[in-house]
Amino acid sequence: MEWDRAGILLEPDDVRRYLDVLGFPRQPPPSLKGLKELVGAQLTRVPFENISKLYYRKRFGLTDMPSLNRYLEGIEQYHFGGTCYSNNFHFYCLLASLEYEARFCAADMASPDVHSVIMVTVDGREYLVDVGYAAPFLEPLPRDLKTDCVVALGRDRYVLKPQDSGGRSRLELYRKGVLKHGYVAKPTPRAITDFRRVVADSFRPAATFLNSILVARFFAGRSIVVHNLTVIESQGARCEVRSLKDLAEAAAVIHLHVGIPQEIVAEAVADLTRMQDAWT
Repeated sequence: MEWDRAGILLEPDDVRRYLDVLGFPRQPPPSLKGLKELVGAQLTRVPFENISKLYYRKRFGLTDMPSLNRYLEGIEQYHFGGTCYSNNFHFYCLLASLEYEARFCAADMASPDVHSVIMVTVDGREYLVDVGYAAPFLEPLPRDLKTDCVVALGRDRYVLKPQDSGGRSRLELYRKGVLKHGYVAKPTPRAITDFRRVVADSFRPAATFLNSILVARFFAGRSIVVHNLTVIESQGARCEVRSLKDLAEAAAVIHLHVGIPQEIVAEAVADLTRMQDAWT
């Protein structure tokens, strides 16, 4: 598999290249301030999207997680990003290479270990970092909570609960006040190879991200999300939802707001027919 060749600690040239992608002229020292800046840059410069997954599978037959080189090349050339595993794993490798005390961990959704997160200890506190959930987590979320930590944007409200007796953190997504999705993040460190089966399953013909569109771009206090043939624009507490007439219009909107070339989006999504809800 392509990602088997990727080590945890990046080569200095790869660190420099990744930081250039994120807009850092200099390597920031490991600190809470630096972590916040890195997380914010990753979320605002690298979208959550499954267009690259569809495109790489169709064009190159790729059925595993992209290597760091392919991942960065996709961002540089096509304004790609990635889904859970690629965004979180490659960002975890960057943090580890910048000497952060970071762990790559698994999270349970409807099934065990189907999501990945990062846990980072800095200045004596532990934080949850998740740049692969299509969520506006522009800052690391503290795990040593006494009460709920809430992140709200538009119609969505994300609630991180205090740790349970096993050190697990539950995150809940409420949409218009109704529980829509969520996960339980577990503190045990994991290797990327532990996700081999889950990554392979994500390329099954019936897999969600082979049968849907989900592209999310975040900014300070606002976001734009294209979910199948719907575009959701959020700013503060306001949210506007509108329908798109067809895949061609979806490709045009994704190009306009995210920058992925329209012809690449069109090629990637051309075979989509009955699209699934990406949040179920």
